[in-house]
Amino acid sequence: MKKRILLSIVLLLPLFQVLAAAQQREANRQNTTKVLTPNTERGIYEGHKNYGKSIAVFGGSLSVLKESEAAKQIWADQLHSTVTTYGVGGAGFSRLQGHSLQQQVREAGIHDIYVLWASTNDFTNNRAIGSWSDYTAEDNYNEEHLDTQCGGINYCIKTLLEKNPAAEIYFFTSFRFFAREAGYNPFSSEGNASGHNFSEYVQAQKECCSHFSIPILDQFELLGANIYNFELYYLKDKLHLKEEGYRKIGPVQAAFLADGK
Repeated sequence: MKKRILLSIVLLLPLFQVLAAAQQREANRQNTTKVLTPNTERGIYEGHKNYGKSIAVFGGSLSVLKESEAAKQIWADQLHSTVTTYGVGGAGFSRLQGHSLQQQVREAGIHDIYVLWASTNDFTNNRAIGSWSDYTAEDNYNEEHLDTQCGGINYCIKTLLEKNPAAEIYFFTSFRFFAREAGYNPFSSEGNASGHNFSEYVQAQKECCSHFSIPILDQFELLGANIYNFELYYLKDKLHLKEEGYRKIGPVQAAFLADGK
């Protein structure tokens, strides 16, 4: 009898381990979801289209790190809005890339404004760029294309509008990064394993949004970081922003979010 009990325990251990790992992943996901509320009685964008509306943010680590709250608190205060972050570090648009934005939008609640904040992860992990037509009516919603950055972007747009057809969807492009030349130089001949430099991923982001008339904030250009000044705004990894970087871009983001332009 004791042998049977021991055998049963041994056989069940892998199942318990899988369940425990799944529970831990869910706990980690929930811990990244944070809501910021206004610290002011009125915001400077009172009277603008999106004043007082709820905002949800999806992305990788650049959208979720503690430092990013410096920017998102600016949105909350100036727009008098609640800001809910669903982002997860390591995420990309490709369904192969971490707790992807595809997963994040499926798990999200109903909000007035959805912000798709592009990361560097699809590029650094060599996910295929794809094409603006990936996972659209053009390819009959081919699910194989959910592996690409573009397929993931198009999936997110479609899923969010099915969740809330009246929602505004806005897109923040990736920032430049300075850990390698291909990350900041749009003319770089250095590519990742898929043969593309980072600016080509950013250009593809814009093409997907153009297809669906999604307003774009071109953070690749508008942060104003370059090889001479990036240390003011970036952490030592030359990839993630300091609070100073978020404080620089935060008012630009808030102005964009006020009217979507």
